[in-house]
Amino acid sequence: MTPIASGHPRILSIEDDLVLGAYVHEHLGLSGFQVTWCQNGQEGLAAARAQAFDVVLMDILLPGLDGLSVLTQLRQSHSTPVLLMSALGAEADRISGFRLGADDYLPKPFSMVELRVRIEAILRRVALDRRPTPAAISPSAGSLHFDDERYEVFYGEQAAGLTRSEYRLLETLNRNDDEVLSKAFLYQHVLQRGYAAHDRSLDMHISQIRRKLKAIGYTEREVRTVWGKGYILSASDDM
Repeated sequence: MTPIASGHPRILSIEDDLVLGAYVHEHLGLSGFQVTWCQNGQEGLAAARAQAFDVVLMDILLPGLDGLSVLTQLRQSHSTPVLLMSALGAEADRISGFRLGADDYLPKPFSMVELRVRIEAILRRVALDRRPTPAAISPSAGSLHFDDERYEVFYGEQAAGLTRSEYRLLETLNRNDDEVLSKAFLYQHVLQRGYAAHDRSLDMHISQIRRKLKAIGYTEREVRTVWGKGYILSASDDM
């Protein structure tokens, strides 16, 4: 992502609902964000390509070019964090969004307080990503290689194609090898927000990590669910 100059974080809001769009624009503006509001997908995509934003806030159901199409085209050239908005219960759209590279989703209806908290969490994650990291240890043959500069995981020559959130989640599990990490811990330390029972963002990120590791042929370890406790990265025959 293109570095943003210090000052008010820049938000691109792509929302065709005039009432909600105006409310989001006003509320975020009063909260210290610099907001650009576009009312259709084509206009929003053009703005996202032409300017540097800290976060793109985008509805999935947009006239003309829908939100998932905008995300697909944006990811061809930009890694700007994208927070998708979708109707409560539209799980298929949310799964598609994560597969296409969305960083988070917010089900409608939502409160402005929750919207602001989600945006601030993304900004904290981006700030953590930009911190200098220790030199990576050379991996042994057959293991995963974590590239902190590209936020990518390799198995041999194969890249998993992780998003930044997925990378930080897998790297955290890897760093705490064979230790069960609770959902509350992972929400706080990776997604940078508190855990809520209705929030399935973490589950969807885990699902995408599993799918992507399987796609590159990595079977040495897997992200496993420990019911009632959390997640662990361990050998498939453990536990």
